[in-house]
Amino acid sequence: MPEPEALTNEQRQVVETLTNGPRKGVVGPFIPLLQSPRLLNLLEPLGAELRFRGQLDDRVREVVICAVAKRARNQFEWNAHVPLAIVAGVSPAAISAVREERVLAECPEDERVALEFARHLMSSHDVPDFLYAEAKARFGNAAIVELTILVGYFITVCWIMNVAHTKSDGDSGFGDVGA
Repeated sequence: MPEPEALTNEQRQVVETLTNGPRKGVVGPFIPLLQSPRLLNLLEPLGAELRFRGQLDDRVREVVICAVAKRARNQFEWNAHVPLAIVAGVSPAAISAVREERVLAECPEDERVALEFARHLMSSHDVPDFLYAEAKARFGNAAIVELTILVGYFITVCWIMNVAHTKSDGDSGFGDVGA
């Protein structure tokens, strides 16, 4: 994080917006993104929409974010979203399954479909027709778009932090991931 006196006017405005908004400060991906305030101003509202006003159930959204953080090997997002997932109702067993990248038999159906969707998207950059049909039946078309963008958004911020070597507090639960 640059020293306050080193910030440009544009960076100061971004810091003020982030500090006074739901994020309550400049943390995680927004530290390296501060180097490009214009792009931060474009990307952050998308993240806020997905996190705070999206149509996916909080539990589904948070377990998918955890799966993205695990796949991207990003400790910051893992550490930030595991507690949010648990508060939203994701079971510790499901979190362990996400950490180990396995399927949990007792997982609620909406979590299972969303996780499979996200995992296929991250591994093959597509989803098979049967899974698309299952997701469409479970969530609807608009939520499929949101789920796809959620995965893309969190892959993006994880990559930004990975490249910038953004530090994370605490242990990730899956070892040092170098983020």
